[in-house]
Amino acid sequence: MPSVADRVTSLVRALRSHGIRIGTGESVDAAQAVAALGLDDREHLREGLAAALLHDQGQRAVFDPVFDLYFPRAVDAPGNGPETFDREELRERLAQALAVNDLAAMARLAAEAVDGLGGYGAVPGSDGFSAQQTLDRLRPQTLLAQVMAGIRAGGGEAAFTDRIEADEIRRRIEAFREQVRGEARRRVAERRGTDEIARRMPITTADRTDFLYAGKAQLAELRRTVHPLARKLATRLAARRRRAARGHIDLRRTLRGSLSTGGVPMRPVLRKRRPARPELVLLCDVSGSVAGFASFTMLLVQALHDEFSKVRVFAFVNRVDEVTDLIARGTADAEGLGGRIAAEAAITGWHGSSDYGTALGEFVERYEGVLGPRTSVFVLGDARNNQQDPNLPALRRIARTARRVHWLNPEPRSLWDTGDSAAGVYADAVEMHECRTARQLSALVGRLLPV
Repeated sequence: MPSVADRVTSLVRALRSHGIRIGTGESVDAAQAVAALGLDDREHLREGLAAALLHDQGQRAVFDPVFDLYFPRAVDAPGNGPETFDREELRERLAQALAVNDLAAMARLAAEAVDGLGGYGAVPGSDGFSAQQTLDRLRPQTLLAQVMAGIRAGGGEAAFTDRIEADEIRRRIEAFREQVRGEARRRVAERRGTDEIARRMPITTADRTDFLYAGKAQLAELRRTVHPLARKLATRLAARRRRAARGHIDLRRTLRGSLSTGGVPMRPVLRKRRPARPELVLLCDVSGSVAGFASFTMLLVQALHDEFSKVRVFAFVNRVDEVTDLIARGTADAEGLGGRIAAEAAITGWHGSSDYGTALGEFVERYEGVLGPRTSVFVLGDARNNQQDPNLPALRRIARTARRVHWLNPEPRSLWDTGDSAAGVYADAVEMHECRTARQLSALVGRLLPV
């Protein structure tokens, strides 16, 4: 068995492989936390290591399953096997544990379920374990009615309504399902090596969630990361601005000054810059397919508004309208931003499908005056034009008038120019970047925004 020190260092390596930045100082803090807390209380140890190693609550989605691999509840399997396993009897005990929310009992039942139902290979239970196979055979989600009936038979009453009670039981069932996944993962790690399984775990954090496939809960988590991400980007932009404000070497004046030192440029002369905050224009497709990506980016830019002299935001589906004021007011209720834009802005015409060509043409006709030599334009959208005219001259006119234009596309590059996508056509006129996750967006904004 590996020592505690080996487990801690392996835990740190695994977390780093999943994108969590952990320095030497945090690693030392983790070792001190283990020394102070000991191994008697596993949950206290979990919280202590999380406090020492993590930087925000969103990283718990990575930390908790990795911690369970290196500091498991148990080692090895009970070994009962399917021959002595009674599935209905286990379902009955699980229903009782769910009714009273007995976490310890649910953990034991998860281990029994994986041992009895999750084994696969030539000899059941010997070659590997599958959480999906366990859950398919046990079907814990079908216990909802049985658990609620048992609560009522025992004289229990719902805290508020039956619906709230049912939601609570569903949450407990999902917690049990996660315990089964963790138990199966632990069994596989014992056979194949903990480090290998920890590195290959399919963990998706909020900043790596694909905008196009993010669910409601994931989008809510993304919105919670807006302000921390904005602070980080603001610090990065301020540092770039300070470096740029120093100016470049004025070669002519430097060489003239070097005459007094025999031609050796002892005192470089810098060409002074006049720092001026740039202007930013967002042109956002807010149709259903890319609405989550657009709303997150709009909120991020609004949080960064102090870094620019002026920020203007325009939304479109097949018509374009300015929504700058809606974004400013929407920061207090980020979840309802998309609905307010759809209700209060004129972004659709006689049909509700995206039409980039019409929207770009209307933007040039109505709002070209917002562009200038200090303006950077970001176009947000998947460039799926529903076989309409792409109106490339309008985009080229925007590119000529503005200082620079960047197009952020939330689709994978492999899907560009497939179906009704006009990505390749637009990429001939402006620089187009793949931007599928908040992590990619952060890197692009930090790199592309002017100083």
